[in-house]
Amino acid sequence: MDDEITHYAVRAADGDRHAAERFVATTRGPLHRLLTYLSDPGSAEDLVQETYLRAFGSLRGYEGRSPARTWLFAIARNVAADHLRARKRRPLTSATAVPEAAAPDHGRLVALHALVAGLDAERREAFVLTQVLGLSYAEAADVCGCAVGTIRSRVFRARDDLTRAVGGEEGEAVSSTR
Repeated sequence: MDDEITHYAVRAADGDRHAAERFVATTRGPLHRLLTYLSDPGSAEDLVQETYLRAFGSLRGYEGRSPARTWLFAIARNVAADHLRARKRRPLTSATAVPEAAAPDHGRLVALHALVAGLDAERREAFVLTQVLGLSYAEAADVCGCAVGTIRSRVFRARDDLTRAVGGEEGEAVSSTR
C-alpha cells in the first residue's frame, strides 16, 4: 500500500492529475482518523483540507526517500499542532463554546475516542499512529521525528493509561451500585 501511495505522490509531483486524485482517495480516510484523534472531530475535516494544501504545496520537494503516507502524516501532525496552538491563543467565547461534557453517547466508539483524547498528546500520537492507523513503530517514529524506542515506550504507556482508565470506570460503576 505504501508503495502505491508513494507512486501516486511522485506522479502527482510530476503533474499527473489522476495520480493526485488517487493519492487523496487512498489517504483521505486514514488522514481524517488521525486528525480526529490528534485534534477534535469538529475540526478534523478542516485540518484534512489544510494538510492536503500543505502537502500539494510542497509535493515538488518530495523525493520519495520515505513512504508518502509517512510524509503526509508528518505534515498532518504539524497541522494539528498548529491548530491546537492557535486554539490556545484564541480561546472560544462562551457564545460559541461547545460544552465538552455534553458529548453524545454513541456507544463504544465515542467512549474509546474520549479515552484516547484524554491521553497525553505524545502518547496519543504514538497510539493512534500504530494501533488505530496500523503504522509500524519505525514509520510512527519517522512521523513523530523520534526514536523507535520512544514510540514503543509511548504506546506502552498509552495502553497502560487506557487500561487504568477503563478499570477506573468499571470500579466506579461497581462502587456506585453498592
